[in-house]
Amino acid sequence: MKLAIRIGLSRVIIELRQLVRDREAAFFTLAFPVVLIVIFGSVFRNQTLGDSQITFSQYFVAGMIASGMLYTSFQNLAISIPQERDEGALKRLQGLPMPKTSYFIGKIGLVFVTFIGQTAILILTGMIFFGIELPTEPAAWWRFTWISILGLTSCTLLGIAFSSVPKSGKGASAVVTPIVLVLQFTSGVFFFFGDLPSWMQNFAAVFPLKWLTQGMRSVFLPPEAAVLEIAGSFEIARTAQVLLIWLVIAAVLAAAGFRWNRRGEN
Repeated sequence: MKLAIRIGLSRVIIELRQLVRDREAAFFTLAFPVVLIVIFGSVFRNQTLGDSQITFSQYFVAGMIASGMLYTSFQNLAISIPQERDEGALKRLQGLPMPKTSYFIGKIGLVFVTFIGQTAILILTGMIFFGIELPTEPAAWWRFTWISILGLTSCTLLGIAFSSVPKSGKGASAVVTPIVLVLQFTSGVFFFFGDLPSWMQNFAAVFPLKWLTQGMRSVFLPPEAAVLEIAGSFEIARTAQVLLIWLVIAAVLAAAGFRWNRRGEN
């Protein structure tokens, strides 16, 4: 196990270097969420939610931090892994005397490091332009930590599992991107969740992103913002339950469905 971890940590460095060299992937992972914040935040800068003093810009920044988890984990892996499979990189790695666990440690490390950098940029942008205030209570930062860990881990495992769905690396983006967009539009990222139709709210409640956005709002919005939620509270305990359930589901799917070789290859 120590060998797997040691090699896995070296894989993290390799994964980060590959991300930096792929300018398109690096842009969409790090810069694209910031572009969305600037555009949406500027358009709805002075629009408040209900009778509160909370602006949609503040609401949107919290949602984009949660959405960043989906970008860095699920979307990134569900697209990049099929490309690696098509290029034969996975088959070569499978033939090396390297514990297979090390490959996944490298991917998980990539996701966590990227998320930290992305979140720092998003928070800084929100603070400078849209009045986001950093939490001052340790409990809020602890909530941010466990929500991030559960969210990133479950979405990473889902990305690994879903990487077997696209038939080819070239078509992976066309399969994965619409799923991410649908989840964003229905989970309270681009719109105030309370304004969405009830069927759309119920649909979003099945998936992790709705609970991640709600959890991040509990961290970065003032406590009085809880009345804006459908349940009248941030439902912290339920958020933890849903994310834990998805973590188990994702782990089972990843273990059962991951493929090292192309379809039809042994």
